[in-house]
Amino acid sequence: MLILETLRFLLTTVGGLFVLVLLLRFYLQLARAPHKHPFTQFVMAVTNFAVLPLRRRVPAWHGYDSASLLLALLVQLVVVAAVLALNAMPYDFASPQTWFGLLLLALLELFRQSLNLLAGAVIVQAILSWVSPYNALSPVLEALTRPYLKPFRAANVGGVDLSPLLLLLIIQVLQMLPLRMLEGLFLTQLQLAV
Repeated sequence: MLILETLRFLLTTVGGLFVLVLLLRFYLQLARAPHKHPFTQFVMAVTNFAVLPLRRRVPAWHGYDSASLLLALLVQLVVVAAVLALNAMPYDFASPQTWFGLLLLALLELFRQSLNLLAGAVIVQAILSWVSPYNALSPVLEALTRPYLKPFRAANVGGVDLSPLLLLLIIQVLQMLPLRMLEGLFLTQLQLAV
């Protein structure tokens, strides 16, 4: 049992980190973050081995890096399937209904990881604005968070910008209510497919 828990931990951690970097690659391109920035170059270098071969088969869709997003979904699908396969409850992996449920869980996890990525960027940006406002990472963080913080920019009290706090609050509520409810629903559907 301890070996299975360790294996589950390794799968979710390594797979989750790789999915995060793939999503970061997608969102950096989507936000038009500075391409020559060392952080952007690092993200590209870490993911090129998997994204570039897939890009030959999966073209960009409306200018979006669809290969990175598709790869993130496939990795997340493999992680979800592998973690469920390690559970004591047997799942019928030959059933299309099971794979549909796994796909929904993978999509939900991608959305959760995207929210985590946004929350992390907002927190790091807020800390850097106090500690080191002219940090080299600031343009990348600004590009990633600007569209999400913009609706809350009016929340300025006594010269203090509260927009990051409001955005983090919304992210937490999304993760606590609808995402957990949907995850429970999808897991129930998977159990019914057995």
